[in-house]
Amino acid sequence: VQLQESGGGSVQAGGSLRLSCEASGFTSDVYYAGWFRESPGKGREGVAHIDNDGTTTYSEDVKGRFTISQDKVTKSLYLQMDTLRPEDTATYYCAAGPSWVRLSATQALARPVLYRWEGRGTQVTVSS
Repeated sequence: VQLQESGGGSVQAGGSLRLSCEASGFTSDVYYAGWFRESPGKGREGVAHIDNDGTTTYSEDVKGRFTISQDKVTKSLYLQMDTLRPEDTATYYCAAGPSWVRLSATQALARPVLYRWEGRGTQVTVSS
C-alpha cells in the first residue's frame, strides 16, 4: 500500500490549504484513515481521524478549523485546513489501516504510529 500526499505549501496566518492523499495497492474499501503532523520539538501529533463509517474525530488543537473527508471510490483522503496559525507549521502525513486491525480514534490521535500505512508527508508552513 502506498499513500501519496499533495497540497502543502506556504500561507499566511488566517489562510487555508487543502491537503490530498491518494492510496494505491489497497483493494478493500473497509479501512480507517487519518492525518498527523510532525515538527521539530513537538514530535508526532495526531490531527484528524475518520473511521470506516465516516465518523470523524479531531485533536483539540484543530477542532473547528480543520475538516477531514474521504472519497472511498477513488480511495482519496482530504484535509481542509482553515484559519491556519503559525503553530500549524509542520510536515503533514496521511495514514491508514484496515478495519480488521482495531484502532480507535482516540488511540490513533494519541499514537499515530499505530496506523499500518503512512505517506511521505507534505510540508505546510504558516507565516505570521
